Amino acid sequence: MMKDWRDTRVVILGAARQGLALARWLVKQGASVTLSDKRSEAELASVRATLGELPIKWALGGHPVELLDQADVLCLSGGIPLSLPIVEAALKRGTPLSNDTQIFMEAVACKTIGITGSAGKTTTTTLVGQMAKEAYGKHAYTGGNIGDPLINYVDDMRPSDLAILEISSFQLEQMTISPNAAAILNITPNHLDRHGSMEAYTAAKARILEFQSTKDTAVLGRDDAGAWNLRSKAIGKLHSFGFSKIEENAEGTYYEDGILYLYDHRVDIPLLRRDQIQLRGDHNVSNILAAFAIGHAAGFPLDAMLTAAEEFRGVPHRLEFVCELRGARWYNDSIATAPERTMAAIRSFDEPIVLLLGGRDKNLPWDELANLIHQRVDHVVLFGEAAEKIKKAIAGNVVEGSVKRPFTLEHVEHLQDAIRKAAEVAESGDVVLLSPGGTSFDEFKDFEERGEKFRLWVQKLS
Repeated sequence: MMKDWRDTRVVILGAARQGLALARWLVKQGASVTLSDKRSEAELASVRATLGELPIKWALGGHPVELLDQADVLCLSGGIPLSLPIVEAALKRGTPLSNDTQIFMEAVACKTIGITGSAGKTTTTTLVGQMAKEAYGKHAYTGGNIGDPLINYVDDMRPSDLAILEISSFQLEQMTISPNAAAILNITPNHLDRHGSMEAYTAAKARILEFQSTKDTAVLGRDDAGAWNLRSKAIGKLHSFGFSKIEENAEGTYYEDGILYLYDHRVDIPLLRRDQIQLRGDHNVSNILAAFAIGHAAGFPLDAMLTAAEEFRGVPHRLEFVCELRGARWYNDSIATAPERTMAAIRSFDEPIVLLLGGRDKNLPWDELANLIHQRVDHVVLFGEAAEKIKKAIAGNVVEGSVKRPFTLEHVEHLQDAIRKAAEVAESGDVVLLSPGGTSFDEFKDFEERGEKFRLWVQKLS
């Protein structure tokens, strides 16, 4: 699949992690590269310095359509919307679209594992990567939509190596290659501001399967209708994971009576007891079941998978314990950028909850979360752009005959104000949970910055 990029004119939209890595690699391949970013020259001074003397052209302050006049290929970084005029113009002209993951897949010499889903993909990908490290050592690479872009290492990869990628729906939209083992964890409402409908969002996720061969493997979540309904698209072998007991003659993982099992050709192999898992919540048990199913599909030794799973402590900003203040335990779940993820976080606790909720809405439904808040959350502090929309959902979804919750509902402008309000109402034995349900872009550059600021401001309370 390796392309000859010599003298190809490539325009890359977005000079962040993915765009910069792709620019470096393409220049090494002899391509003529233009990096376009909406930020100014002053804002990108330090970024440009990291590229040294590489012969890269820059178009700053926007993405002018005229760039297409000198483009054979247009590459989109992860957050670039398809609604940009330059992207729409490229589609009309027939200019090919690509991205760093597609180009990596065209160039990579070794087998690949790709993982996507609406929730849990970073946790699952990270654990699968650690399982692979136990099995392959330095010959296992993990990246894609997380960490270091794997295009940085593709020239060093040997046929006997293994690459594990987290792949987003944004990346999948331009992809025409599928991984050898492709996993869809779940498909629930997310990024509808980008995709427009659940049908379009599901179609983007399904592309991870569409270019597989009969020698490849699909791994799907059985408990999620969005993922499991795509099983007819599995061209090669089908493995699955879930809490429900797996069908006879199938392969995958399941959970029963407090134990995680691998089912392999009518043999039930016990893996871990639930109390051996270091992470909270059923959704994390599902992630670990997924990781075992993916690792088994990829041929990982059982001992390597067990060692990694027993030692796994999770990923920052995903139900991450921050500290205990005056008997209340504070958790950072900044990754929760959709109501479904906030619901999973709430269900991870039996303690009384003080919930910090808000950010920027992605045109997603809030009613189901509002119902759960009335059942399980004692105090809500709303912040950010979506606060009024969430407040209306909570007010409009009171469950008749139930205990009136939340006991208090506060509305502030910013996250730091929300932290102060939460500290005022939190009591000993409570959980104070940042699980916003919205994106961070109204106040922060990404969910990671939001989570880091949350940590910092909470620790300053003490």
